[in-house]
This record gives sequence, C-alpha cells and structure tokens, in this order.
Amino acid sequence: MADEKLQKVLARSGYGSRREMERWIEEGRIQVNGERATLGDRIGRKDIVLVDGSEAKLVFESQADRRVLLYNKPLGEICTRSDPEGRPTVFDRLPPLPSGRWIAVGRLDINTSGLLLFTNDGELANQLMHPSSQIDREYAVRVLGDVTDDMLKAMTEGVLLDDGMARFTDVQFFDGEGANKWFHCVVMEGRNREVRRLWESQGITVSRLKRVRFGPVFLPSDVKVGTWRELSQKEVKGLGAMFGLAPKRAPKLTPEQRINQERRFKRQKVRQDVSRKKKQD
Repeated sequence: MADEKLQKVLARSGYGSRREMERWIEEGRIQVNGERATLGDRIGRKDIVLVDGSEAKLVFESQADRRVLLYNKPLGEICTRSDPEGRPTVFDRLPPLPSGRWIAVGRLDINTSGLLLFTNDGELANQLMHPSSQIDREYAVRVLGDVTDDMLKAMTEGVLLDDGMARFTDVQFFDGEGANKWFHCVVMEGRNREVRRLWESQGITVSRLKRVRFGPVFLPSDVKVGTWRELSQKEVKGLGAMFGLAPKRAPKLTPEQRINQERRFKRQKVRQDVSRKKKQD
C-alpha cells in the first residue's frame, strides 16, 4: 500500500481537520519515528507517530470506514475525553472502536442535554462543524419570564453579543402556561452558550435546554437519556453526500463480534467508574 500524507492520516484518525493537523506539525507537536515531523511527510503502517508525546492510533485508507453515532446526552456530563475533577464525560458510554477514535461533532455544555453526534471520520466531523457548512441546530428551550413578540423579533433579527452578532433563524412557541414556557429555536452556528445568551439578552432566564436536531438528524424518542444509536449506512451516506464525500461502508459485525464488543465496553465502563470513584474519595 502506498504511503499517505501525514496530516491526512491524522485527520482521518480523529485528531482534527487537515488544516489543524498541518498547524500541529508546524508547531512541532508531531513526531514520526523519533524525528520532528515536517509538512510533506508521508507515512505507512510501519511508521510510529507520536502526538504530543503519545503514540497515535492511526487509520489508513484501506482500514477506513465511516461510522456515526447519535447520543442522548444527560445533564452533568462534559464533552472532553477526560476530566481532572473526575466528572463523567460523554465518551464514557460509547462503544470501543477497533481503530481510530470517536470525535464529538461540536459540544454541549454541562447543563445542556440532548442530541450529540460522534463519528470516527475526521473529514466528516470537520465538515459538520465548520461555520461555512451552515448546519442548523434546533433546541427545545424552557424559559422563565414573559416573552413578548418584540423579544422574539429582536432575537430573529439579530442581537449584538460579546463575540459579535447572533440570531435565531427561527423561534416558535411550543408548549406551556404561566411563567414556564417551552420554545423551539434554531441557530446556524455552534458558538459557546449562544442560545442561552440570546435569551438572556432579553432578560429571560433559560431553565432547561435540550438539543433535538443537528442538520438532518433528529433525536429519536426511543433513544433514552445516556444511550446511543448508530446511524444506518443509508443515513451515514446521506450525511457524507451533503459535502461531496465519497461513501464508505462500515464492516458488518458478526453476532459473536457484537457480543465481544459489548463485553469489552462493559469492562471498560466498570474500570472508568472505579477510577472515578477513587478520585472522588
């Protein structure tokens, strides 16, 4: 098999976009076979690549598949791979991958629940998250306070926040009476706490926030909080086609392989729970 560009392999393996990997190479964060990597380096399966001093789990073209999980994030979980405070992370409940690693498509803060997508394909993750892709994100929001038509108009026309103008592309009353009302609102960016800050700009407090849609993917009612479902090959192919990505087929697991995967996942989860309890004690 022919060698591949270093940044391309790293991006496919879930470490970031190709442009970001090029920046890491320039910053000296990548080593190949004990030497500092340079732009233009090509690697094969026998090469040893270190990212920030740790050996990278690499996925080459012949090994590549494209998988996507949707996860119903509960409150209290954070969107990092590990936490020095021992708090649970969204990665704790995900099934293990035979190669590469899961990439979170965007983030939800610790007090936001709902739909979070994961993929093992760095190129797809980058396309889904990049602002130029204009992927809409829909949230169910419970607010405290009297919401007027003028407020809704202001939030759809645009509000100047600390990091620039922001707006809802759509906001609709959904349900509720009295002080507690539910609205559904849509944003086209993944800026930090954007939905909460837009409501707060009108003097309205958000008491519950849940993401229910990311682009064409909706949070199914049968995916319980803290559980995940893998998208079908048809769904994954549709996501890739949005950005002109060539289709890739995930290998089908035999019943025995699925059982072994579930066993490994359960053992991994037990170890994580024990480790977290020790840190808390």
